[in-house]
Amino acid sequence: MISANRITSNRLVSQSLLPLLLMSGAALGFVIGGVWGEHWTANDWPVFTGLLRLLGDLFMNMLKMVVVPLIVCSMIVGMAALGERRRIGSIFTFTFGYYLVTTLISVGIGLFLVSTFRPGLGSGLTGSGQAPTVAVLAWYDALFNMVRGLVPPNLFKAAADGRIMGLLVFSLIFGGLLNTLGERGKKLVELTSTVNDILMRIVRGVVWVAPLGILGLVADRVGQAGGGQAVWTELSRLAGYFITVLAGLGFHAFVVLPLLLWLLARRNPLRHAAHFSEAVLTAFSTASSAATLPITIRNAEENANLSPESSRFVLPLGATVNMDGTALYEAVAAVFIAQAYGIELSGVQLVVVLLTATLAAVGAAAIPQAGLVTMVMVLTAVNVPVEGIGILLSVDWLLDRFRTATNVWGDSVGAAVIDRRFHPENGRDSG
Repeated sequence: MISANRITSNRLVSQSLLPLLLMSGAALGFVIGGVWGEHWTANDWPVFTGLLRLLGDLFMNMLKMVVVPLIVCSMIVGMAALGERRRIGSIFTFTFGYYLVTTLISVGIGLFLVSTFRPGLGSGLTGSGQAPTVAVLAWYDALFNMVRGLVPPNLFKAAADGRIMGLLVFSLIFGGLLNTLGERGKKLVELTSTVNDILMRIVRGVVWVAPLGILGLVADRVGQAGGGQAVWTELSRLAGYFITVLAGLGFHAFVVLPLLLWLLARRNPLRHAAHFSEAVLTAFSTASSAATLPITIRNAEENANLSPESSRFVLPLGATVNMDGTALYEAVAAVFIAQAYGIELSGVQLVVVLLTATLAAVGAAAIPQAGLVTMVMVLTAVNVPVEGIGILLSVDWLLDRFRTATNVWGDSVGAAVIDRRFHPENGRDSG
């Protein structure tokens, strides 16, 4: 009983103290980078700025170190636990369908806001900025690349390059076939489950150094942007665009997703948000859903009481294909650029943006230079000048953090919805 009470006490401390430390680290990072940003650009304090960069790099490396083995082990154990092939197919279909619908909803919200308030009109931004050089892909090329990425020729290279989709497919097949080997398969499942438990213990240690890592990441990024004054100048220049994207992300994150969570998962949105606060804050700081995945899985199992079957299957899939925030941002950006160039998009073209942005977000993990290439794909689909991307690059790094946090929050809601659908007996909140 003492051991159980100690575990419960440690979890309560983690749920209450860690989010506060993470927020403090991010806030302090903004202050340091904002006040002393000029020293980053002038390289006046190489030891100080180098130390902060080192803290951020070490934290990111720790997360990336466990991402690939955790995804493989989690998916194999999750697939083996699902058992029947029919059950595997139904959960996969429901999960993919749910994420596709929420992505379409998020894009629709973004298109409604940017078409209603038209922030690009009169912005005076036409032709400003320097567009990056990227390969222009048609929608079918992007689709082909996505499908091609499902079967990587070299798993180790795919892991090294962060090609998560191919690893997911391999792990799905591997875990599903383990059930056909009888007792021999069970032994490998037990071994993989043990490795997975060890990895989760590593993650528990990593989260306690996260506040320092987040401080370093945020301070270095704000400092490289030129400090608080430089960031504010760029935000003021693109205020209409920035506010429109944030409004869309906010409505999706604070209205749509909590409503789905309450209606479909029967969970308290505020409590669920508290359970996943570590993951969302980490996503904001790292701007990477994949790097945040270990913490998201930990929050799902230890805080939110989601079944390992759901968290280990749904969350890795969500981190790869569920990009609500990214899809919304790309749709708003495409229409904003069109407005800045004085191009009036028809209703049919807006539908094309809706579908292309959704496809681009789902297939982003399989495309080199994912963010830029997918944005190019959306723009070329409706004949909007690709050079317009250069207008937005100065604030993209900050918006990237908001949309990544939205993506991870959407992953957590999806995991709860799927858990309720296939494990109704596990539909209670913990804590």
